[in-house]
This record gives sequence, C-alpha cells and structure tokens, in this order.
Amino acid sequence: ACSLSELEDEYRQLLSHTSSSPLNGIIGSSEKMLAACRMVEKVGPSDVTTLILGESGSGKELFARALHNLSPRREHAFLAVNCAAIPENLLESELFGYERGAFTGAVKQTPGKIEHASGGTFFLDEIGDMPQALQVKLLRFLQERVVDRIGGHTSIPVDVRVICATHHDLDQSIKDGSFREDLYYRISEVVIQVPPLRERETDRLILAQVFLDLFSREHGRDFRGFTDAALESIEGYHWPGNVRELENRVKRAVILAEGKQITAQDLGFEVGSEILSLDLRTAREAAERSVIQRALLINQNNMSHAARSLGVSRPSLYNLMNKLGMGGPGKEAD
Repeated sequence: ACSLSELEDEYRQLLSHTSSSPLNGIIGSSEKMLAACRMVEKVGPSDVTTLILGESGSGKELFARALHNLSPRREHAFLAVNCAAIPENLLESELFGYERGAFTGAVKQTPGKIEHASGGTFFLDEIGDMPQALQVKLLRFLQERVVDRIGGHTSIPVDVRVICATHHDLDQSIKDGSFREDLYYRISEVVIQVPPLRERETDRLILAQVFLDLFSREHGRDFRGFTDAALESIEGYHWPGNVRELENRVKRAVILAEGKQITAQDLGFEVGSEILSLDLRTAREAAERSVIQRALLINQNNMSHAARSLGVSRPSLYNLMNKLGMGGPGKEAD
C-alpha cells in the first residue's frame, strides 16, 4: 500500500508539472520520450558535442537546456543562436565577432556569441541552415577550439560545450551537397532524436492539461477541463506543428473560450478534422489509453478514484497502463 501510494504521488507530480528535476519543462511518459530523456541523463554530465534531431516545435531547445543543466557548466552561460533566423551576411560576425575596422560600420572590437558562451554551453539551433562557407569556419573551431574574429590576426581559445540541433535530414543534405560530411561527424558525437507529438500517444492529453492549467493561471480563468469532443480531437489530430502547436491552440482557447469547459471549437478544430488512420489493434489500444487519460483528468489524477470509475482495482490500472506503454506512474520525461 505504501509503494502504491508513493507511485501515485509521483504520478501526480508528473501531471502537475512541479518537478525540480534538471529535465523540468520536458513532460512525457511515452517510451520514445523516456528513451530520449535517459540519453540526456547519460550525456549531460559530459562535454561531448551533441546533435539533437527533431521536427520544428518538438522541443529541441528544451533538451539542449536540460543537457546544460545536467553539466558541470550549469552555473555558466547557456547561449543559443538560430542559424535560420540571422541573415547569411551577418551570421559570421554574430558567431565569431569582428575587429574594429574589419568592415564598414565596425567601429569597435566586438566578440562573437561563441566567445560570450566561454565556460558554458553554446547551442547552435537549425545548423542545417548554416551557409557552406561558414561550415568550414565552424569545423575549424570545433577541431581547434579557437575562434578567428573577422579582420583579426590572432586565434582566441574558447572553452565551451557545443550542442547543435536541426529539423533537416542531414544525411540527405550531405547527399545534396548542402552540408559538409566532415562537419556532420564532428557535431554528432552523440545524437538524440526527439519524437514528434504524433508518435507520443500517451503524452498529448497530459501536455494539454498542463498547458490548460498554466494559461488559466496566467489569464485568471477557471475551467473544468476539456469536453469529450475536445479530448477526441487532441488525441486524433496529426499535430504537424508538434508541442508548439498544441501549446498555441490551448493558449488561444483559454483566452477565447466562453464556457466552463474547453471545446473542440475553442481549440480551432472543426467537424471532420483530420484524424490518424488506425488498424483494429491500434484503435483498441488508443481507445483504452483515451479512457484511462480521461478518467485521470476527471478524477484530478487520483489513481484510486480513476480506478474505481473504470471498474478496476488500482493495481490492475497500473498494470494496464504499463501494458499500453503509458510509462507507468512516476516516470517523467520533457
């Protein structure tokens, strides 16, 4: 009884998003998310250069920050640069800095972002969009751990851990000639794959509830959860924008909803919205997951009450959750 009570408390902690773990902010109980988080826990304390792969909106920067928080560098800077957000002609000076007079407008010596991150972690987001000319310079930095400012004549040593991320298929980019193979091997000493939300069946409702609680507090609203139609829409939608899309839909719903429950229409779903095609076995398992998730939400994550409403014992509920790959109570991922 004590063990079951402890598991129940841990599971409530996961759903209420109150963990003080270094993986705080990363929520999930699906097997793929748990595997990714286990990799983070193993790799975090090291200085190994890490490549994080995943679709846009899947939470790659959260994983990068978790790696930093688990490392001996956590008291120093975590500095992120998005290669796709900076114009090509400015990216080199942004990364490596420049000397006074290096070009028109360079009125003073300016260290680059890599130098600013010295002692901490440097996160290169969307490295798959980096221009080829800069890939050569980045490769030298990764090999030698020195930077050469534009217009400078002295190499500056930098002690920094490098984490990269991209939504691109870098294998295909190498074949296309848009990404250097030698750079790929330099940045991919360890590769972490972040699964898309559509492959995280057990996480969608948990994330939706977390976002609902968060944005309800922020905007001073009070809701009695989601309607059945809203829950079905969340479970069945393909989520091309991943967690970011789910977050945005819930935030918009909290602001615009007029009732006491969030409806499918509040979330921006229409009748006949896209749902995933499922075979019979997958559909049955998805239905069981859905019923369990709803029971937990309705009963405010009280495992005893949820089991009673489902007509099963609490141990049977735990066993069924494990069988369905829901991770079991108390297992936390991002």
